[in-house]
Amino acid sequence: MIALAAAVFLLVAPLDAIAQSAQATTAIDVTLKNGKPQTFRAKRGDEVTLRIASDRKITLHLHGYDIERTAEPGKPAVFTFTAKATGRFSMEEHVPDAGKKSHGHAPAILYLEILPK
Repeated sequence: MIALAAAVFLLVAPLDAIAQSAQATTAIDVTLKNGKPQTFRAKRGDEVTLRIASDRKITLHLHGYDIERTAEPGKPAVFTFTAKATGRFSMEEHVPDAGKKSHGHAPAILYLEILPK
């Protein structure tokens, strides 16, 4: 019985270590420019860091993960999160809605695709 327990531990422990080391880091640096939105990819389980540089003050919202950050000249917006949800998520600028206490969204600035492992 003790030999069986030791054998199970030896088989399971390395698999846990492999699973923990399998988490990748995806770093994406973006400089906003006028034009067509870019698409970036990461895999589910990745630790994602998006750094968004802008030549003007801008508030950005990553849909699907509901993260909001502000970028301004010399101070990029940094979004760091674990990619748990798969799919295609847009990042848009928050813009004031005239006469409302809320905000609207401009067209997508970029898309982030989180792919299954």
